[in-house]
Amino acid sequence: MIVGICGSPRRQATEYVLKEALNMLEKMGFKTEFFTVRGKSIEFCRHCDYCIRNKKCAIKDDMYGLYPLLKDSKGIIIATPVYSGGMSAQIKAVMDRCRALSSADRGFFRRKVGMAVAVGGDRIGGQELALQQIITFYILNGIIPISGGFFGANLGATFWSKDTLEGVKKDEEGFRNLRKTTRKFAKFLKETRGKRVD
Repeated sequence: MIVGICGSPRRQATEYVLKEALNMLEKMGFKTEFFTVRGKSIEFCRHCDYCIRNKKCAIKDDMYGLYPLLKDSKGIIIATPVYSGGMSAQIKAVMDRCRALSSADRGFFRRKVGMAVAVGGDRIGGQELALQQIITFYILNGIIPISGGFFGANLGATFWSKDTLEGVKKDEEGFRNLRKTTRKFAKFLKETRGKRVD
């Protein structure tokens, strides 16, 4: 199963793009789940170390709806809008709150596969930094990051939305590198299905 996590508090471009990626994967035979921060209550990590002592997060909020999806997933797609030149605070909160999962089981994320998507209102607005932030989260947790490769999708899928839903729908280059990244992500998942990846 692949879980797509949308880091936008709005039903706009980032959500649209992530759902397009999940639709592509479903057509390839994958089961997908969509999770959005929109309308959810997700507090910031307090670094209280409760999760280290008790193997679960002390904060009882909507992250408890995401935790089981992450447990069952083989693949993870994190999609973020670009805020102030990087990822959204909402997706950073999600990442930080995953500390509870790693505290309970240090191998929780090991051998899962990750893909990143960033949507910016400007052509060069921080999409690459946002992708690097997501990839760093993947690497720190033992998730295998997959990009679309050279010639357009070096770190993952990037979009120029012009701050509108219509803008992102017209971004042909963004959809070209989304397709490229999604295909490589799917190919790696299929090739490693049932195999040990260390």
